[in-house]
Order: sequence, then structure tokens, then C-alpha cells
Amino acid sequence: MSNQDWQGKHVTVAGLGVSGIPAARVLNGLGAVVTVVNDGDDERSRAQAAELEAQGITVRLGDGATLPESTELIVTTPGWQPDKPLFAAAAEAGVPVWGDVELAWRLRGHDGREPAPWLAVTGTNGKTTTVRMLASILEAAGLRTAAVGNIGVSLLDAVLGDETYDVLAVELSSYQLHWAPSLRAHSAVVLNLAPDHLDWHGSMEAYVADKGRIYQGNRIACVYNVADKATEDLVRQADVEEGCRAIGFTLGTPGPSQLGVVDGILVDRAFVTNRQKQAQELAEVGDVNPPAPHNIANALAAAALARAFGVEPRAVRDGLRAFRPDAHRIEHVADVAEVAYIDDSKATNTHAAEASLAAYDPIVWIAGGLAKGATFDELVSGAAKRLRGVVLIGRDRALIREALTRHAPEVPVVDLDRTDTGAMSEAVREAARLARPGDTVLMAPACASMDMFANYNKRGEAFADAVRALADESA
Repeated sequence: MSNQDWQGKHVTVAGLGVSGIPAARVLNGLGAVVTVVNDGDDERSRAQAAELEAQGITVRLGDGATLPESTELIVTTPGWQPDKPLFAAAAEAGVPVWGDVELAWRLRGHDGREPAPWLAVTGTNGKTTTVRMLASILEAAGLRTAAVGNIGVSLLDAVLGDETYDVLAVELSSYQLHWAPSLRAHSAVVLNLAPDHLDWHGSMEAYVADKGRIYQGNRIACVYNVADKATEDLVRQADVEEGCRAIGFTLGTPGPSQLGVVDGILVDRAFVTNRQKQAQELAEVGDVNPPAPHNIANALAAAALARAFGVEPRAVRDGLRAFRPDAHRIEHVADVAEVAYIDDSKATNTHAAEASLAAYDPIVWIAGGLAKGATFDELVSGAAKRLRGVVLIGRDRALIREALTRHAPEVPVVDLDRTDTGAMSEAVREAARLARPGDTVLMAPACASMDMFANYNKRGEAFADAVRALADESA
């Protein structure tokens, strides 16, 4: 859309916050008549509203249900659920609803510049790591790129900023995909699918369908996880451009049109001249940091997208070697008395915790928090043989304890009946008591953190602080 298309257009922005405020400012700058509606009317919202109103933007606080008169378009923040009365009113009035991703997609090239292609990543777990690996590989290839989207860097900033890019590595959540009807990526991947955010989507089927939107209209490659058939099913259902290929990734030996692992080597049988007989070496498993199975899968997915964009094998290797994972993602904190302490506070659901637990043996597991409606029988039964002991914290720890009673009754369990932030220090001490030399103490809670901590970062920091204190005492 050109700048002229926005002049005088009446746009309602649903929600303040990290995406609503930038969207309102961008639209106002393009000449649209902008009204922001927001459910909350607290002190912070009033301060944000005052700043926007000073720029000529109308803000309605405490009234997120009513559709403003003359609205021609709604741009919503990702957190607003589809069943909001505002969206029902919009549907009745024939008013389209976009998210910030859709807005960014429509604004590409608005100033006459050639828009950068998008390599898009979604999935229940591993999105941020894969996108950052992908950006590292693209940079190693000498391409101007950035990791953007749900990763924290605004897509609007990337699209409208002064810097030009050759390609963007884009992380997309299911919320963002729900509100992005016209997105058409160069290539995309769904890393995995497991129940998550079902309160927002209403059902697993709706959640999966929104994830699958990432494949619609792909031009070059739809990348899927061979070990997760549901991701391949989404590729089969997608309406893509003629010639777009289905590319699988696997931790086993790859077949034609797949990337996989052979004798500790990441190999490509998709982007080679003779897929039936050739395999191109990309990197060694040891080039992936850390080389846990689920992280190797992330690396293969990132490599597949990069190869779809024409990146040479050497850049895949160099990019993976240069990559450093974010904090609190299977992060080694310290070794104390020959026991390794691993912080995976980002494992906020059972699917992520399952991947963490599969990477170590034997384990003293620190788990618990807000379950978000999850059940733990499958997780516990799959990990039971690896468990040396378990320390439970958080509000919903009883759900995990009950699953342990059913599936791992012989594993010793310490149930800490407290939800204050100091509980983490006690949890680490109890884990140290249960552990033996050669064991791993793994903090992979399988739950959200907000019952005890502001976020998973604060939970991870509390764990690391407790481990360091333990190390000081043991020195």
C-alpha cells in the first residue's frame, strides 16, 4: 500500500502496549485518522494515552468493546482474543481486522524500495533459537539481515526504518499468524506442534490451523519436521506458488528433499543437484551450541531456510559456530561437586520440558509453576527412567507430583510447599542433596513462572544465583 492509501483512512488500533503504540504512531504518521481503544484504564495506560493524544491520536480507555464510528480497518495487538466483542462488531460491519504483522507486510515497499523477502519461523517451541540461528547463518553469508517479529524487534521498525535488508529472519507466533491473512513468505517452517495457548485459540484444531497459515503462498520452500507428522500435513494442505517444494528435516538419515544427520554430520539432500545420490555436508553436530537433540533440530530447520535462500554450505557451518543461545535456554550455569546445573527456565510448557529432559541422563529435575491447563502424565512417563530425583515448586506442583506417583513411584520427590521467590534457593539445595557426581540438575519447569516470578527470565536468574551461591560455599 502506498502512503496515499492511508490519507484520511479511519483506523482503530485495538490495545496499547508493545505493538499497539508503534502501530498507532505509524498509521498516524501515514495520515490515517487513528483511534486507539483499550480495555484497561490504569495509571500506566493513562500515561501512554497522554503521549499518543499529544500527537493527535484519539484514545478511548476502558472501552475496548465498542467499534468507533467510521472505522474502516482495525489493527489489533496479538494478545486480543478473536472472540472479543469488538471483532464481532467489526465482522457485522464488514470491517477487516489486521495484526501488526499484516500491517508490516502491507507496508513493505511503501517508499518505493524493493522489499526484503521473509524467511518465516513458527512452532510451539524453538522459534526464537531457530530465528537467531538463521540470522547468524545469513550474516555469515554476507547478507544484510535481522531477526525480527515475535523475537522482540518490531517488524514495523524493520520495514519502515532507514536500514535496508537483503532478507529478514521472522519469528511469528500463532496469535500473529491468526491476524495476518495476506502474508506470503519466501520460505517458512513449522518446527513442531503441541497443545499451547488453547485458551486463546479455543481448540487444538484452531491453534494448528493458525500455525499453518505460515505456509500459505510460500514461493520457494515449506520446511516441515519429519518427526512431527502434523507439520507435514499442514504443508500438504497449503496453497503455495507453483514450484514451491516440501523440505523435511530429521535427526536421522535424510531421504531425498530432506536435511538430516549422518555420523555426527548435518547434511543436505534437498538443495543438491542429484537428491537421489548426493548429500552435501553442512556442519558437524559439535558446531551446534548446545548440541542437544532438539537444538540440532532447530539448526537443521534454520539451515533448510537458509539453503532455500541460496546460502552456501560454508555459511551454514560458520553461522552455527558463531551462534550463542539466549539466556535461560538449556544454559549451563556451573559444575558443582561434579554435578552440572542447567537453566532451561524458558521450558514453560510440557513439550519444551520434554525436549530438555531428553538431552540429559541421569537428572535431578526442578519443575513446577503455573500449569496453564496442562497435564503431565506423558511427560513424566517418558522421562521416568532418566530421573534421579525431583524437586517441585510453584502453585500447580501437585499436578506433577500426582503424575510422578502414577508413572515414577520409585523416584524420590521433594515437594516445597512455598511459592515465594526464595523457594528457588531451597530447591537448588535440595537438588544438590539428591544429585550424585555425573548427574545433571535440570531446571526445566514445564510451567509458566508468574505464580512466583515476573517472567521466566527472573526465574532463571534466581536459579543461577542459587547455583552460584552453592558453588561459592563448596569452593
